[in-house]
Amino acid sequence: MIALNTSAVAWVLFAVITIGWISYFFLNQLSARRELGSEVEMAPNRKPYYDDEVLEGRRLERMQVLGVLLLITLVVGLPLYWAFEPSRQAGAVSGQQERFRWWGEELFKPTAELGFNCSGCHGGMEAPGGQAPYAVTDPNTGELKTVNWYAPALNTVFYRYSKEEVRFILNYGRSFSPMPAWGALGGGPMTEQNIETLLVYLESIQLAPESCATDKNFTATADPSICEGGVLPQADRGSIQASVDAYLAANPGASEGEALFNLELASGAYSCARCHTSGWSYGQPGVPGQGAFGWNLTGGATNAHFPSEQDMITFIKAGSSNGKKYGMQGQGTGRMPGFGHLLTDEQIKAIVEYVRSL
Repeated sequence: MIALNTSAVAWVLFAVITIGWISYFFLNQLSARRELGSEVEMAPNRKPYYDDEVLEGRRLERMQVLGVLLLITLVVGLPLYWAFEPSRQAGAVSGQQERFRWWGEELFKPTAELGFNCSGCHGGMEAPGGQAPYAVTDPNTGELKTVNWYAPALNTVFYRYSKEEVRFILNYGRSFSPMPAWGALGGGPMTEQNIETLLVYLESIQLAPESCATDKNFTATADPSICEGGVLPQADRGSIQASVDAYLAANPGASEGEALFNLELASGAYSCARCHTSGWSYGQPGVPGQGAFGWNLTGGATNAHFPSEQDMITFIKAGSSNGKKYGMQGQGTGRMPGFGHLLTDEQIKAIVEYVRSL
């Protein structure tokens, strides 16, 4: 705490010294006596000064004591400053992160609380994920209709995307969805500072991982409980399995891969169908895997693009990176999330087997 208050202590000392000098000046002026006849002329050397006994006695001793005190201050103060400086810098960084988190939380709040209403669609920590009203046009009839679009929970967003990918989505939005461009770069109302503080807040609400390992695909965050290479907590992964079991019970003969592909979680956070099945996001799914945000997975296109099943598994685990090659001749855009931190290897393999059968 001493290190964190260095600036405040310095200002207090400056104020005390300044007030002391001003007080000394006025007291000295008030205590000075004008010598008789000085109004005529007062030579600088007319005032008698201290004799040698005084100069080399108590006065000299006082100056020596003062010098020793100043030396002690330097000898003790500089090492203490050196010792506390790293913690002061760390405290400044953590303090900045906490301010950013708080500012981001304020932006996330509903409009009634002077926020940008992110929580209106995505929900809060108590009820992550939500719905957003949206107008879609039927491609066959041209009919315009209003639907409720499932907005994903954001407390696992960094398990699927890197920080820069989330920044891109916030800046430019998601075309053909209720997610608008929020950043000034994309024509939205938020400054770059707003976007940065919102990212810090989103990092702080990520679910704590079950375990940690070295994996560069996972984004390190400001929250110390989120460690690089973590996987989704077992409790949340258990809810995925529960949804799989419910799907299999309602669809006899379906495979686990099909269930995982078409999961109908309220938040839609883990469903492949969210991007690869038209209409899934608002509860009116078309042909599974026939394409929407993501490309068409039916008709053997997947097998042609990924001749090796293992290459496809690796791609789904890590997701795409902007400009990075994948498959035969694919170039990543960063919009395909990675699922290696959300699903087990067995679950991803089951999804790949289902997709390759379409």
